[in-house]
Amino acid sequence: MSQFNIHSIQSAPAGAQALLQGSLKKYGFIPNLHGGLAEAPVALEAYIQLTALFDRSSLSPTERQVVVLAVSAENQCTYCVAAHSTIAKHMVKADPTVVDAIRNLQPLPDPKLDALANFTRNAVRYRGVVRGQALDKFIAAGCSRAQVLEVILGVTFKTLSNYTNHLINTPLDSAFQAESWKQPSQCANKQCA
Repeated sequence: MSQFNIHSIQSAPAGAQALLQGSLKKYGFIPNLHGGLAEAPVALEAYIQLTALFDRSSLSPTERQVVVLAVSAENQCTYCVAAHSTIAKHMVKADPTVVDAIRNLQPLPDPKLDALANFTRNAVRYRGVVRGQALDKFIAAGCSRAQVLEVILGVTFKTLSNYTNHLINTPLDSAFQAESWKQPSQCANKQCA
């Protein structure tokens, strides 16, 4: 049982109410993550701002979803894997085989996206100390040095939500139920932690 509330606009602290109204306008509902982050309006504001900044990166919408899914799977965040699987498949129209490969901790069918996912996983797993093959393969796949730092931005904002979801035990929204996720018990390719 969580010690935290999932706030509505009415129950949220005053500093979060307008932010939740923005979430309602953008998504048509208030995601439970946003309702949970509303407990600390500055945390919700940071999440919204970091999301907007990441959306302005040079990474394509599919590449951004690869990053956030890879971070969330590596951090074992069931909420964010389900949410971003839904976003990737239904809003971004990413290839479902790419999304499913990330969810199952398998190699991606596209070499550039696979290099992106592996670099992202390594950034999370090794707390940003990524050198050697993972970095070399990322650059060799056609990604820029600027994109290395953009991935770190994605890791930053997704870590905020992943850790929040772990702490507050965020219930999965009905909009994301079809993509609910549990971490695979074993990884055939030995890429998981």
